[in-house]
Parts: sequence; structure tokens; C-alpha cells
Amino acid sequence: MRSLLQSTVQLRLRDLSLIGSGLLLSSLLVACTPGPKYHAPAPPAPTAKSYKESTINFQDANGWKVASPQDGMLRGKWWEIFHDEELNGYEEQLDVNNQNIKQSFENLMAARALIREARAQYWPTVTAGASWNRSKTSGNLTHSSTANAGFTSSTWSLPLDVSWTPDFFGKIRNEVREAQNAAQVSAADLENEKLIEQATLAETYFQLRGQDALEKVLNDTVESDKKALELNKTLYETGINDYLSVAAAESTLKSAESAALNVGVTRAQFEHAIATLLGKPASDFSIAVKPLLIVPPPIPTGVPSQLLERRPDVAATERTIAQANATIGIGYGAFFPSVTLSAAGGFESSTFQHWFDWPSRFWSIGPSFSQLIYDGGLYRATLHQYQATYNADVAIYRQTTLTAFQQVEDYLAATRILSQQIIKQHEAVDAAQTTLDLETERFRTGIDPYIDVTTAQVTLLSDQESLVTLQIQEAVASIELIQALGGGWDESQLPTPAQLSAKPAKTDYEIQR
Repeated sequence: MRSLLQSTVQLRLRDLSLIGSGLLLSSLLVACTPGPKYHAPAPPAPTAKSYKESTINFQDANGWKVASPQDGMLRGKWWEIFHDEELNGYEEQLDVNNQNIKQSFENLMAARALIREARAQYWPTVTAGASWNRSKTSGNLTHSSTANAGFTSSTWSLPLDVSWTPDFFGKIRNEVREAQNAAQVSAADLENEKLIEQATLAETYFQLRGQDALEKVLNDTVESDKKALELNKTLYETGINDYLSVAAAESTLKSAESAALNVGVTRAQFEHAIATLLGKPASDFSIAVKPLLIVPPPIPTGVPSQLLERRPDVAATERTIAQANATIGIGYGAFFPSVTLSAAGGFESSTFQHWFDWPSRFWSIGPSFSQLIYDGGLYRATLHQYQATYNADVAIYRQTTLTAFQQVEDYLAATRILSQQIIKQHEAVDAAQTTLDLETERFRTGIDPYIDVTTAQVTLLSDQESLVTLQIQEAVASIELIQALGGGWDESQLPTPAQLSAKPAKTDYEIQR
């Protein structure tokens, strides 16, 4: 038996000439892509050689300094700059277990699948199907076009249909480009989500360690207050002092104990938040207490002109504009005619034994052409919608770039000013400690009442708590500065359209259980 392909369609020379002419026309028009050529819009570009709030412009300011040289950049695992092995371990788990990152990854995989869906339109559609039918026509039909009235018949059919719409006017090419640009948006969104989760984890970790440090301050205060209470009780029992001193000492102790317990609430919430970030049930996760207050290391900021190349959110908004530009091209393509080349053939017989006989073959071939004549302005209005969306995306892009510069300047100012404030707060703590020591001695010698000691204790504790809070804020601000700078990412890491169009591994689309 001859193959189906050989026996289905026997084309004459003029039919082959028709298809050849269509292919030639398609190749001649392959460069015809309607719509505007894409040019990335110009973002608001700074002229300053360095960030305004950088410490290089505050040479006389003590405290935190940016790294030198200024054109340095963070690369890759930016959190390793803090030299904390425990934090490094948690960050390594993030990409694997964080569910928000997984969601963004799957969004990227869906966007890549849409590229292949769009590219599939370049090729013909081939369908085949076998069928059997038995029917009887009415015997009472007169003056009818139906042949063999009252006749019972069977039909065995095996058709093969081929349909192809050549991309004469670039509509499919614009759809592919739109899908590729959309996938690049998803890729940038994935990197931005990673950066957000990485920074959130680091901030939460250092806030938790800050609570541990605050708890140590309060526990030390509790121990000191216990000794003071014992001293006052002894002095009262020996008749040297009155009970008012005992009551004041006990009140100070209980207040410190209450504050120490309250720290546990905030610490527990930070611990639970870290568990969620790592994709673990909070009930199964715990972190040992370890007082830790870091001094942020010098962070390389680069120069303002490099910032837009380092932020994945800026890259995402720019690629969104490219996607909108391709959508405009699709809108223009709607004004051009559509040409479809189709062919059909196969075998058809009334009996099974003659189904594949050579005379049972049938075929047809021919192009079709369609062109919109009037739609009440629908296509033109749709094109205007696409153009307005493009302009809105340009505004979003420029606003995103402005926000990027604002955030860097904000956190540069925060880290610089907080570091100076911490120096002053250290001096305040030292002064409060000296005051407490002096008042304690004056109380022991009977010069001042114990209420003065209590006042000095409260002042010292307040200054110590403020110092810890400032140190936590400085650590968080340094991480927010790194996030504002784009972490260790730059636009060279954004996948190209070719990379996103490549067929991924089958395992990437396995259903998760």
C-alpha cells in the first residue's frame, strides 16, 4: 500500500506553481513588519558624578563610610559582605524554598510557553481523522437536489487537511516579539522578587539579633536591679533607710523584668517570619538566642549613571515598554489582509474493502484572501488604546527610575546620619552610666535619696535601649541601601529573547505535588 502522504494529493504543475509563488511572496515580504521600530525611551539621567548623600560629600562626618573606589559594585551573593555564616546559610535556602520566588519562577515558565505558542503560528496546521457514517435519505423527496432519494449509504473517510497562513505582513512576528518581551518582564520580575525576599530575610535576621541584644541589656539591668533591691532591703532592715527606697527599687526591678519579657513577643514574630520566608512551618523552626549588633561594612555604591543598569524593577518596566511597542505592531497588522493557503486530501469510499483503493482518493487545494472593509472604527480605536498604553508605560518607567534614585539617596542619608547618631548615643550611654555610678555612691554615703538612683537607672536603661534601636535601624538601612542599588544584579544577566525561546527541560513543567 502506498503511503498516505503519497496517495493523498497528486498535484498538477500549476498547483505546485501556485504554492511556490506563495512561498516566494512570503520570503519577499518577510521584512515587512508593521508598527513603529522600538527605541528605548530616555530615562531621567543624573548629571552628578556621585550620589548627593554619599559620605564622600561629607568628609568631615564621623561614622559609616561608603566603599572606595566609588565605581565598585556588589556582585552575586551580596549578603556575604556581612560575614555572618548563619545568615549565609539561610540565604542559600531561600531560592529553593521561598514560595513567592517559586511563584515568580512559574510565571516566567508560563511566559516562555507563550513564546512557543506564538512561534507555532509560523508553521502549517496539519490535521487528520478517520470517520464512518451510514445514512438514508428520504424516499419522498421530489424536485430535490438530493441524489438517490430513499437510498441507504455508508461512507468511510480518512481526510488530511493542511492549512497555513504565511506571515506576509509581520503580525505573527510582532506577536512573537510581544511574547518574548513579556517573558523578559517576567524574568526581571523574578530577579526583583529574589532581591526583595533576600533583603527581607537579612533585615528580619538582624532585627531578631537586635532583639537578642536588647534582651541582654534588659537582663543585665534586671540583675543589677536585683542587687539594688537586696541592698535596700538590708538597709531598711537595719534601720538605716526607710521602706520608700525598697518600694522604689522593687518598682524599678519589676519594670525591667516586664520589659525583658516583652522583647520575647517581637523576637518570636521575627523568628516566625524567617520560617515563612524559608518555606518552613513556624512550628518546626527555631533560632537560638545570640546577641548580635553589627557595624555595617562599607558598601560599594557605584555612580548614579550605573544605577539603572543594576535594578531589576527598572529593567522590567523598560521591557514592558518594548512589549507595548510590539502590541502596537499587532494593532497595525490588523489593517492588512490575511492570506491562507490550504490543501485537503485523503481517501473516501462507501465500502471498507475499497477504502484505500487508488480511485478512492480525493484532494483539493487553493488560497483564500480576506480583508476588512468596514468595522465602524474598531481597529483604529484599538490601535489608539495600544498607543496610550505605551505612553503610560513610558511614564511608569520614568517614575520607576526617579524612585530608584530617591531610594538610594534616602538610604545613603539614613546610614550616614544613623552612624553619627550612634556615636552620640554611645556618649549618652557612657554619661548615663557615669551619672548612675555617682548617684549610687552618693546614696551609699547618705548624701542623696534612692529616688535619685532610680532616676539615673531609668535614664541609663532608656539610653541603652535607644542605642540598640539605632544600631538595628542602621543595619536595616544598610540592607535597604543594598536593595536600592539592585543587590548583585545587573542587566547583562537578563535572558535574551533567544534564550527564553529555547525549549526548556521537561522537568520544568512537572506538576507539583
